[in-house]
Amino acid sequence: MNSLANKNILLGVTGGIAAYKSAEIVRALKKAGSSVRVVMTKSAEEFITPLTLQALSGNKVSSDLLDPETEAGMGHIELAKWADAILIAPTTANTLAKLASGRADDLLSSISLAFEGPLALAPAMNQAMWKDSRTKENIEKLKDNNFNIYGPGSGEQACGDIGLGRMLEPEEIMLNFSLLFEEGHLNNKNILITAGPTQEPIDPVRYITNRSSGKMGYCLAEASLESGANVTLVSGPVNIEAPEGAHLVKVQTAEEMYESVMHHIKNTDIFISSAAVADYKPENFSKDKIKKSDKNSEISIGMTKNKDILKSVSEISNKPYLVGFAAETNDLINNAKLKLKNKKLDLIIANDVSGKDIGFDSEENEVTLINSDSEFFIEKESKKKVASKIIKYISEKLVS
Repeated sequence: MNSLANKNILLGVTGGIAAYKSAEIVRALKKAGSSVRVVMTKSAEEFITPLTLQALSGNKVSSDLLDPETEAGMGHIELAKWADAILIAPTTANTLAKLASGRADDLLSSISLAFEGPLALAPAMNQAMWKDSRTKENIEKLKDNNFNIYGPGSGEQACGDIGLGRMLEPEEIMLNFSLLFEEGHLNNKNILITAGPTQEPIDPVRYITNRSSGKMGYCLAEASLESGANVTLVSGPVNIEAPEGAHLVKVQTAEEMYESVMHHIKNTDIFISSAAVADYKPENFSKDKIKKSDKNSEISIGMTKNKDILKSVSEISNKPYLVGFAAETNDLINNAKLKLKNKKLDLIIANDVSGKDIGFDSEENEVTLINSDSEFFIEKESKKKVASKIIKYISEKLVS
């Protein structure tokens, strides 16, 4: 179940006796490497305590539709944006009916209505309720709306009845759920990604840099790993933990990044240059700290150009599929197209960094993917989801 590694999973727990099995599902998701948040209905709290699921997930359990502690008090929107997939286990007959009719009168149903990704249900109810024609109609409606239905299973139920209706065992649910992410578009492809800024030292305490958190590059590395690729991540100084499975190479200067890229470029299938590499560096490095002087109100620093990493890679024989970024504050598309042409790229990702709500330190982004004959816009959402769409786009271009 490595497909669940680094995924944000929202587990919904509704009010049925099978709710005690939800604890095992949380444990299994965590073991698979997922980040888990739990949303409970009020009736679910009668069967298992929020404290139990909080302790297992490591995150606060949510149940209130309007939570003053969340941003803007709208937790259902925040959680819907956070999740990569939603699993509701157990799913009672009442919850099935709510979801089928599009109701949103509690936190879980509101999140489900606002969520745009894969959503899976593990039904659990009395066998007579499962056989009822109205339940069958609800199931068909949900299937028509691309809900994934796991089960139910057959056997003895808590009430003593025997038949279809009991929730599948956690192992079966996990196996089915993990298949939602079994894409492997880039199995065994070698991807080299640069991320973060570079720092060009002036003296032992000062440097010149470009603004970059590295988040986009690290999300691209994570998305590449999830697609089955072998990932080398060459990173400038950032405060982010590299995704598990990536080969991380830490550098500081543009020259170090250049040397590392040229060293690792051999046998690379895809090169994604998302780093904010400084175009210039000081001509001379002062081994001692430059002192402030009252006599001189100005100081001049001579600058020299750094090597162009993307251009250098584009000139090698058997060059990989080349992807660059264009972080612009004006005339976004035209500037990106010019860079695409001048650096002989296969794809450029145009990123408007003029505002504060996307790019740089933000958790969200929106970009336009441009190649020689088409444009593809990815609307504003989390950088993780944007990265997944970029990697999927690249994989489709390589296959076509």
